[in-house]
Amino acid sequence: MNYGKKDIRMNYRNITILSMIVLAVITRLLPHPPNVAPITAIALFGGCNIKDKNLALALPLVCMFITDLFLGFHIIMPFVYLSFMMISYIGINSKKIGNGTILGSSLLFFLVTNLGVWYLGYPNTLAGLVSCYTLALPFFVNTIIGDLFFSHSLSYSFSKLEERYPVLSI
Repeated sequence: MNYGKKDIRMNYRNITILSMIVLAVITRLLPHPPNVAPITAIALFGGCNIKDKNLALALPLVCMFITDLFLGFHIIMPFVYLSFMMISYIGINSKKIGNGTILGSSLLFFLVTNLGVWYLGYPNTLAGLVSCYTLALPFFVNTIIGDLFFSHSLSYSFSKLEERYPVLSI
């Protein structure tokens, strides 16, 4: 096969991005506070940096599924997976991942997943909805902390790698 310079650059770039994502996924399997996890960062980072948008959409779902095999599944999973599909879409349509994008994604995750918690586990009344979201606020704080930490860690690390190894830049 005859690969051009651009093909080789994309291969190095994709291998580097996927390697960073694998490291982030491993952190989901390590002990951590509830909702301090790398999946939102993976969805945003992958969406923003992976050229193949189908792969970018599938990547956080695959990461979730693989780690869920070890961590377990629960009834709210469809809402969790849906939220990460939506966050990936945000990443795909973002030129750069900044604090506004990260916080918006954290809020989206909070709203979608807790809607599922309310629908499947609380009285389906306004009081049940308010109670559900109120009790979830401490988890929302953890979500924001984890999303900011992992998103900035991935973005900063990759930008430093691009500076050090220009072959990774597109």
